[in-house]
Parts: sequence; structure tokens; C-alpha cells
Amino acid sequence: MNPINRKNLAVAQIRRRSFLKGVLATGAASIFTPQLLFAADGSAIPTVSPNGKVNLACCGIGNRGAEDVNALYATGLANIVALCDTDMGAPHTQAILKKFPNVPRFQDFRQMFDKMGKDIDAVSVGTPDFSHFPIAMLAMSLGKHVYCEKPMGHSFRQIELMMAAEKKYGVAAQMGNQGHSEANYFQFKAWVDAGIIKNVTKISAFMNGTRRWHGMTVSGLLPAQPIPASLDWETWLATAEEHKYNVGYVNGDWRSWFDFGNGALGDWGAHIFDTAHEFLQLGLPTEVEAVKLDGYSQFIFPQASTLAFRFPARGPLPPVELTWYDGKKNLPPLPDNFGTAVVDPNIPPPSKGSAEPKSLPPGKVIYGEGLTFKGGSHASTLKIIPEAKAQEMAAKLPPVPKSTSNHHENFLLACQGKEKCRSSFAVAGPLCQTMALGVIAQHVNAKLAFDPATRQITNHKVANGLLAGVPPRKDWEQYYNL
Repeated sequence: MNPINRKNLAVAQIRRRSFLKGVLATGAASIFTPQLLFAADGSAIPTVSPNGKVNLACCGIGNRGAEDVNALYATGLANIVALCDTDMGAPHTQAILKKFPNVPRFQDFRQMFDKMGKDIDAVSVGTPDFSHFPIAMLAMSLGKHVYCEKPMGHSFRQIELMMAAEKKYGVAAQMGNQGHSEANYFQFKAWVDAGIIKNVTKISAFMNGTRRWHGMTVSGLLPAQPIPASLDWETWLATAEEHKYNVGYVNGDWRSWFDFGNGALGDWGAHIFDTAHEFLQLGLPTEVEAVKLDGYSQFIFPQASTLAFRFPARGPLPPVELTWYDGKKNLPPLPDNFGTAVVDPNIPPPSKGSAEPKSLPPGKVIYGEGLTFKGGSHASTLKIIPEAKAQEMAAKLPPVPKSTSNHHENFLLACQGKEKCRSSFAVAGPLCQTMALGVIAQHVNAKLAFDPATRQITNHKVANGLLAGVPPRKDWEQYYNL
């Protein structure tokens, strides 16, 4: 495993004891005692790490979380030592529970760390967007490596704290935009290094598939419904604002709501313009404009959005305007010679249904000096357009290295000190903060001026307040101080 700074680890252990003491003092001790779910045979068996494997605890074991558990386990580099989900009775958790019947089970990640912290090397976080932060922060403060689904956090501030914790505690931390370990990553870097992609001034990025909130109209929050007996609603809410349970908030429908999700941008942006963001050194924008919002709501994401992100010059690199398009009919303007879209056959469909047959697949157009490129999502590689230009350039293109590891394997090798995370929080953080600024622009329907040096929105008081996110509920504020 990567060596952890002893001083930082000692401080983390003291803070953890103080954290537990604080919880006990507030009368919330019950969260640590009644919800341990034992393995199928009635035992909770601690697992050591034979043959150098990483002892992995998995938080969120249904839907995308289940895919992460399976992918991490399939590398042969991990022992699954704990399973944690706020709803162990949900249908989507059953496959993982059956696959690992003798692994200890928990409904509360705090109890999992309290009971099994010494047996855990790393944690996967495949929970809804808004609950990534407290799990990842507690894990890192205890010296645990973290594989966290995208986007890293729900607010600009959460992401800032997660980047700082990665550095402070010296852990391996990987965001789960899996294309960042595949062909597109290595091609983009090679083409930038060779000057094939240079002096980019304009990028169009688009995701026009059907989303859960398309066709929805709401006038407020949803009415209270009985909480299912199998669901720990208090822990599901985590650091989010207090809400009464409604089925319309769970099982992926949280993506529709500003209070819980990050919309199409937060869901797909990290798969579409992640490599452009990293290798063009975009950093943070100075302006984010809500150019077009159809079906604006204070509660759910718009039916369609056009957002313009304006990045300043970076040394010799020119300013860049990245325009994001989402919505079923909000198609981007495409070059006349665009041709057919680039599609990665391995990418998952949108989280509810699939893209409409005639809709434009997720992708991007990149306008550089002398060349224009079209690309898709995830691992799909760029193509030079028009085709005649691509053929002319074919002999001039540099070789593209093969990946030494997929994204999940890269993380586990980083835990062992053998590789570095390709989508570390230091790399993924500014990308996620850029998207967080876009979500704020959607939320307030305005043009925002942002100062990267002070980390402040300078022209909109309400928007500036949203950088911090909502104040955490009682007993959840500790995670902002780890």
C-alpha cells in the first residue's frame, strides 16, 4: 500500500475519536449499534490481505455501485471485506449480496468504519452524487484509499475539500470516469504532445439523450410517503438538506433534483470533455453563461440547457469557449463535414432507458489551429474531419500508447504504489468544479463571473452562496472539518 504520513494518520485517528465522541454526545449513538447486518451464515468475518491484495469496502452496491464492485473484484487485486448500502432490501442490491454472501454488511458507513476500520485499505463509493462527500472524507481522514464515482462531490466547496484531503492524507483517490484509462485518454495526450491538437479556441460538447426529468413539471418538493422498512433514510440523506421520503427521490430519480443530483452535465460531462479539460489545461472558467434554459425550475433540472464556459488564456494557450448542450431537441451546431457521430459501443445507456434512435449520440467537436476533431464519449477516440483531411494527416499522426491497466485496475495498483491514479482528485477536481459552476448557472438562470483566484462568483450573491452548498444537517457538519 502507499505509505501514509504518520503524523497525518495520528491526527486523523484523534479526529475520528473526537467525531465519534461528538456523535455520542448528541444522543445519536444508535447509529453505530443496531444496523450491523451480518453475513448470510450469521458471522462477521474479518478478512486480512493475503498476496498483497487490497482490502476493499464497498459503499453503494446497487446499479452503478454494483458495476464498480464487480469491476474492482474482477481485477484480481482486491478482497471484498465489507458491503454497505442504505437499503439492503432493495432489488438492485441483491446480486452483490448473493455474490459475496459471507462478507459483513452495514447500512451506515460510519458504523462500518467504526467496526472494521482496521481491516479496510480502500473504499469504493458508488452512492448518489450528493452522498459521495461524507463517505470519501471520512475514509481519507482514516488513511483509506478512495474510488469515487463521478462527479466527486455535490458542491464546489465539497470538491475543494476532497482535493485538499487527498493531498493532506497522502491517499490514492480516483474518480470513476472510466474512459480516463482507455484509448481516448492516451490518444488525446499523444496528439497534444505532438502538436496535432493545438491552439484550441472552441469546443462543443453535447448530451441530447432522454433524461429522467424530461417531461416532468413540479411546483415544489414531493409529498411525504412512508419510508420502506428496509431503508435507512437518515443515512441516505447524509449531508443533504432535510427532506421527507418520497420514492421520486430514490433509485436514480435523485438525478432530477438540484438538491441531490448534478443533471446531464454532472452525469456525462466527465465522460465527454474530461480529456480536453486535462490536456488543454483549462482549469477553472472566468465566466459561465446560461445561454438557453428551456423549462426552468427551481427544483429540477431544465428540459434543455445551453451553457457557455469561458476559460482564459493559460500562458501561451489561447482562451477557450466550451459550449454544453443538453436536451432532446437542443442539438449543437455541427460542421458541414461532420459526417456520422463517433460512438463507443461499450458505453452504458443513460440511466433511464436509452437515447432516442434519431438523437445525436453524446460527443464533442474540438476546433483547433488548422484542424477540427469530432469525438464521442468515454473511451472513444477522436477523428479528424473532413475525411479527406484525416487521410492526408494519417502518416503524420504519432503512435498512441496502449493502456497498462483499466480504470479500476489503475486505482488498485495505485493503492499498492505501483501506478498513479489517472483521474486523481487533483486532476478530476477542477473538472468537477467547472461542472458545479455550470449547475449553479442552471439553478439561478444567469451569466456568472467567477474569479479563480478567490474562488468567488463576483456578480451574483445568490449564486456565490451556492458554491458552499446547503448547510449540513445536525451531526453531519463534522465531515467539513476532517
